[in-house]
Amino acid sequence: MIAKLQCVVLDCADVAPLAQFYQSLLGGTVNQPDPRWSLDDDWATLHTDGLVLAFQRVADHQPPRWPDPTRPQQFHLDLGVQDLDRAQEHVLSLGATLLDAGDGQRIWRVLADPAGHPFCLVLD
Repeated sequence: MIAKLQCVVLDCADVAPLAQFYQSLLGGTVNQPDPRWSLDDDWATLHTDGLVLAFQRVADHQPPRWPDPTRPQQFHLDLGVQDLDRAQEHVLSLGATLLDAGDGQRIWRVLADPAGHPFCLVLD
């Protein structure tokens, strides 16, 4: 095992109302303080029993239309790792593609799985 599921991230137009919607369904705490994440108008979190849902604002977000493949479901996985360089090397050897290595200061990197779905390696 090289990573653990850190959170599931949903793209949306407005993060706060969506976080509050899921809090109404699942309980938990919206925007629980966490030094790893900066909370602003572009990002919110919902901490539930053992799972974190995160909400990421996307400019000009087009919501999915089930089952229309031209507007598919939209989310990505954040995978917590202890060593970004080592984890990146490992997932690349498994067939992932590096999409955004960041600037060397960020605590995450964006990759795509072999089918093209984005996911992030995040320093745990």
